[in-house]
Amino acid sequence: MSLPQESTPLWYVVHTYSGYENKVATNIEKIVENRGLENLILAVNVPVEKVVETGEKGEKEIERKLFPSYVLVKMVMNDETWHIIRNTTGVTGFVGPGSRPVPLTDEEVEHIGVEVKTIEIKFAVGDSVRITDGPLSGFIGLVEEISPDLKKVKVSASLFGRETKVELNSNQVAALDD
Repeated sequence: MSLPQESTPLWYVVHTYSGYENKVATNIEKIVENRGLENLILAVNVPVEKVVETGEKGEKEIERKLFPSYVLVKMVMNDETWHIIRNTTGVTGFVGPGSRPVPLTDEEVEHIGVEVKTIEIKFAVGDSVRITDGPLSGFIGLVEEISPDLKKVKVSASLFGRETKVELNSNQVAALDD
């Protein structure tokens, strides 16, 4: 089987035998370290949540796996990395149709909380910005509002002599160079 050569590391879901999640994660990390593959397999994660259990002996905090029998791996998918992960003891396969792994979407990764992307913007309310994407691409507008999570920006742009307000993703606008 030959996979298309990817160059961008993406998150993939690996299915394991029940109870082998931590052992699989440790094995993959050791293989990566021993073979010097840090540039191809970047991260291994077993998503857990902390839960307080109340019993006869009082309360105790435990870690519970969010997805039993699954391990998340951020990797550049190619024949070599597929083979290494697939042949790790305890791994039964990748999640995806047949033997073709399907990466998680950015939304899924964010929802699971495996990788938190910090959004940094270089403009504030009242600043002029250039719209870089969408139907108003190339227009200059004035920032009127920025959402608390920094993902959305309301911009007022002059379109054919009329002020037009649009809501854009923060990555669709850029600060004007002074």
